[in-house]
Amino acid sequence: MASAPQQPQLPLFFNDLMPLNSRDHKNYRSRSMDSAPWLAKAHAIPLTVDEFVQAQRDFPIVFSSGENPLPLALMGLNEGVNTFVDDKGKVTEQVYLPAYIRRYPFMLAKLKPDATDLSLMFDPSSGAIGEFKEGERLFDDEGNTTDTTKRILDFCQHFEQSAQRTQAFLTEIKDAGLLMDGEVALQREGEEKPFVYRGFKMIDQDKLRDVSDEKLGEWHKNGLLMLIHAHIYSLDLMRVIFARQVQQGTAPQPAATA
Repeated sequence: MASAPQQPQLPLFFNDLMPLNSRDHKNYRSRSMDSAPWLAKAHAIPLTVDEFVQAQRDFPIVFSSGENPLPLALMGLNEGVNTFVDDKGKVTEQVYLPAYIRRYPFMLAKLKPDATDLSLMFDPSSGAIGEFKEGERLFDDEGNTTDTTKRILDFCQHFEQSAQRTQAFLTEIKDAGLLMDGEVALQREGEEKPFVYRGFKMIDQDKLRDVSDEKLGEWHKNGLLMLIHAHIYSLDLMRVIFARQVQQGTAPQPAATA
């Protein structure tokens, strides 16, 4: 259900990556979009630990399967189903949008594998960046970055810092042996058998209870325990998301399990 969203070479949502520079993109502008068609079929969105408290009010937070799990906000329980976005990519109600979504079509990345610095990149296929008549300029007449570009760069830098804190959190809970294979059974009214969702990881609450008082005290002080609890509390929203899929007609058929 919640395997890490991946493409062969590019991150989720990105069809291409191009470094932003004043030579090639001096006349480029960034414009707002009325819809996000690239989001319509995305059900599992990468999340940073800085967002757990806000995100857990709207979405279940789980961890992807595999050797290098990452936190995911579930906007749907099945592949290709986003219960908060219509077919045209318009968000249908007011919910928290993860920073990963708000960052697109920009990101920081290395120009070369052996590079030490990160460069501001963008997806030229997004439709949000180009030589438009409308929108906010990315460079001024002298080729200097505008306040718009500086804000974008600042947001991407903060995202990378959040990603580093997320990795530190994941290292801590993995070293403590707290991650377990997840399984959730959800019953639809009138159906004899529940739908069973697997393919994700979650905190093992039995093992959490075995953590020493000293370690729990440390986690309480550094905020890690709050993040664990936000994840655990958010799992109740699995039923809410499933009910949304039933209402929208996107729940799996009775004979299927996921």
